[in-house]
Amino acid sequence: MTTAQIPRIENALQQWIDPYLQTDLVSAECLRRIRVDQSIATVELELGYPAAGFREEMANALRQQINTCVPELDQVNIDIRWRISAHESQSKAPPMRRVSNLIAVASGKGGVGKSTTAANLALALAAEGARVGLLDADIYGPSLPVMMGIADDARPETRDQKYFVPMSAHGVQLMSMGVLVTESTPMVWRGPMASGALQQLLNQTLWEDLDYLLIDMPPGTGDIQLTLSQSAPLTAAVVVTTPQDIALLDAKKGIEAFRKIHIPVLGIIENMSMHICSQCGHMEHIFGEGGGGRIAQEYQTPLLGSLPLDIRIREQAGSGTPTVVAEPAGKLAASYREIARAMAAQLSRLPVSNSIPGVVQMKDP
Repeated sequence: MTTAQIPRIENALQQWIDPYLQTDLVSAECLRRIRVDQSIATVELELGYPAAGFREEMANALRQQINTCVPELDQVNIDIRWRISAHESQSKAPPMRRVSNLIAVASGKGGVGKSTTAANLALALAAEGARVGLLDADIYGPSLPVMMGIADDARPETRDQKYFVPMSAHGVQLMSMGVLVTESTPMVWRGPMASGALQQLLNQTLWEDLDYLLIDMPPGTGDIQLTLSQSAPLTAAVVVTTPQDIALLDAKKGIEAFRKIHIPVLGIIENMSMHICSQCGHMEHIFGEGGGGRIAQEYQTPLLGSLPLDIRIREQAGSGTPTVVAEPAGKLAASYREIARAMAAQLSRLPVSNSIPGVVQMKDP
């Protein structure tokens, strides 16, 4: 058997569509090499997004596709790795040291579960094989320390009396105003003071080699959001909404705000999409149906996924062990990991930065 099989193997790869990139791996420039040694073929792939939870399924699907198209092969080895690159930011802000990509997790209004979603997305990305940081940008009502299980009296270390060392929670680096003040300390600040405090948290935290820094934005499109969007080198954003009409209207405002400052929106996450009765299994769309999909279609951006209204999500976040770590093998955790992969895959399609000193890492199987 000779290398004559290589074009046929490549053609087989072109017939399989990556569900997250929504294109084939050859067109997505993920194919690195095909080797054929007698009747054994080895395909080397390099994804632009972390996929620890999908690698085996992908390998099996590709192996089956190749065996169908090139049946004379005795063995097909699929080697899947990923390299997370730093992507371009449209902001004029200087790049952040040791942080490749900044992703804003935003919502047009409060009460849609944005912070819970941000926490679980960060944990899902980490579970998929990425190095992840989480910044709580809600200066007035920081909630991530509680959700991520940070003790009430825990405080970050400092370096040179100027820099903060991020807290570690479930394998994710975390910084929040909530770890600098007590629960009973009110943040009675005007907009410029709050914006300044947020910039300090962002720029004076010693983030360590992050593939992704997720920023849990305050709800709405006010002064803090605008300041952060213009002063931080944001790579992209995702918008969290519920199917309610009023939430959808505010989500549209959020998308429009990002577009005006040229920050790509990677997609929509529809939270509290449906409720499934724990007793009888009946499914009901309490807040409406299909709203997230309609917005995604209107703005030609992906619907990254839908999450149910489930009491476990609230209880687990409230206890400091978000769903992805509380029930890592459960259906809810699988949903968050699906959304995380879809988000990271969309990000991987953006132009790669030539100037950002990103943390480009090869992930081994």
